[in-house]
Amino acid sequence: MLDLLGHYKYLITIVVGLLLVGVIDDNSMLRRWQYSLEISRLEEEIANYNTQEQAATEQLQELRRNPKAIERIARERYGMKAADEDIFVLTDEEISPRESDSE
Repeated sequence: MLDLLGHYKYLITIVVGLLLVGVIDDNSMLRRWQYSLEISRLEEEIANYNTQEQAATEQLQELRRNPKAIERIARERYGMKAADEDIFVLTDEEISPRESDSE
């Protein structure tokens, strides 16, 4: 048995070393790959937030420059209307006969 281990001692050392470096250790290749995926996800999230921030900044600048923009946003988002107006909401959805009876 000892002769067999002595014969493969370099192979066993290499396999154990690869296991330590590749899977088991805190700085393993598996962990590095997981961190890389997380970094990629976070960079995408940062890009998304930057896009949202840029759109919000442009909208804020539009509101500061144009007082009519406040009225437009109030109409579009919140359905507000002037006293002499009627609002009609159009949708592409079909209403089934059961839904129209309950209204």
